[in-house]
Amino acid sequence: MPRMRHKADLPSKPCLTCGRPFAWRKKWERDWENVRYCSDKCRMTRGASQSPAVPAD
Repeated sequence: MPRMRHKADLPSKPCLTCGRPFAWRKKWERDWENVRYCSDKCRMTRGASQSPAVPAD
C-alpha cells in the first residue's frame, strides 16, 4: 500500500474568485493545469465580482 502524502506537500494555487489557496485533489489529477476555482460557489460567482458597476441615475 502506498504511503499517504501530507496536505502541505501537495501543490496548491490561488482561486481566481476569492484568492484563497487550494490544494491539489486526486479528482483533478489529469486536469490540474485547467483548475481555476476552489469550489462550485466560486465558479458560479466568477462573473459577479469582475463585472463593472453600473452607475445609478
